[in-house]
Amino acid sequence: MSSGEQFSAPSLKRETCVDLAVIGGGFTGCSAALEAARAGASVALFEAESIGYGGSGRNVGLVNAGLWLPPEVLIAQLGHEGGLRLIKALAKAPDITFELIDREAIDCEAQRKGTLHLAHSPNGLSDLEDRHRQGVALGAPLRLLDATETAQRTGSHAFFGSLHDPRAGTIQPLAYVRGLARAAQSAGAVLHERSPVSKIVFEKETWALVVGDYKVKARHLLVATNAYHLGISDPFRPQFVPVQYCQYATAPLPEPLGTAILPGREGCWDTALVMSSLRRDLAGRLIIGGIGNSDRPGGKLHAAWAARKLAALFPSLSRQEFTHGWSGRIAMTRDHVPKIVAFGPRAMACFGYSGRGIGPGTVFGRGCALALLSENHDSLPVKPLESYDERFTAARALWYEFGASLVHTTSARL
Repeated sequence: MSSGEQFSAPSLKRETCVDLAVIGGGFTGCSAALEAARAGASVALFEAESIGYGGSGRNVGLVNAGLWLPPEVLIAQLGHEGGLRLIKALAKAPDITFELIDREAIDCEAQRKGTLHLAHSPNGLSDLEDRHRQGVALGAPLRLLDATETAQRTGSHAFFGSLHDPRAGTIQPLAYVRGLARAAQSAGAVLHERSPVSKIVFEKETWALVVGDYKVKARHLLVATNAYHLGISDPFRPQFVPVQYCQYATAPLPEPLGTAILPGREGCWDTALVMSSLRRDLAGRLIIGGIGNSDRPGGKLHAAWAARKLAALFPSLSRQEFTHGWSGRIAMTRDHVPKIVAFGPRAMACFGYSGRGIGPGTVFGRGCALALLSENHDSLPVKPLESYDERFTAARALWYEFGASLVHTTSARL
């Protein structure tokens, strides 16, 4: 599948000194580089592969106004002040994202048609009713839809209702992150692809990075590698549970076959414990996703599940084949709340979006950039931690994959 935005940058070829060094070329890193450069700082961003290679380029493409967690859970975990702080920050995430897209003329198939959280069962509908109550109490313009309207909006009779959020929308994620990189470069940031950072030390009040054969000095440092952190363990290594998510895309659906399927182009995900997602792109492809690693030997069962799921949701597409498939890693934290860790003087790491990378990554990246440059943390979406530890990550990652494989083996059989 092609991207409307193209981007390339050379690897680092000389030593340099900057105000802000950013490690990681995804939503967070590119958003931070853009914001810092627009603020007048000298910025260098280092990406080990290519821009968008990691989870950002493999994202589902939903620009949401929050996290997976309902508001009352966030408030219970973070306290009243901290919970509301994060809720308010992420409520603005779609506005910030789509305004960036407009301002920088990013060609990323932006469709601000809202999202549908789909009730896969009666219990799922009860959960959506509770989420609706909580969201509306905080001023969110949510609307609870019955099964009939949900069927009209999706083209499927498989759901018991849905929760519509008009603030949200969809994008082509790889194009978006490439557009952010292009905009950052135009603003004066210097980006380097295929430039892995192998060492970080703090010496003489300055951060020193080893990038290939060269040394980089920076007053401020942001580690924005999220689920694709490579090699570096000292002075900080983000800790999270790596969860795989795979997606499959059909060819553009011919008319009239596709007329009734997501006619309003809302992005969708469901309430199932092992969730799945749906969206249509501008070319008319239907993209279906679910937890699981399609790149491992078990990938065939995930692909078979996707085909069965497609036919179960949309019987008219029972013979429709997938033309593209891909998989990416999610950085999952135990409480499903993103983390900012201030691991040293004028240094931060940002990670753990738990599957909500676009809006939060954009907001957290720009927030970290401004907080580092001003050395004032008051405007950050969450209070920075001094350290963060996540236990049993490998075992929990295997459990997620096993659970997804088990569900995908047995579910959606016709």
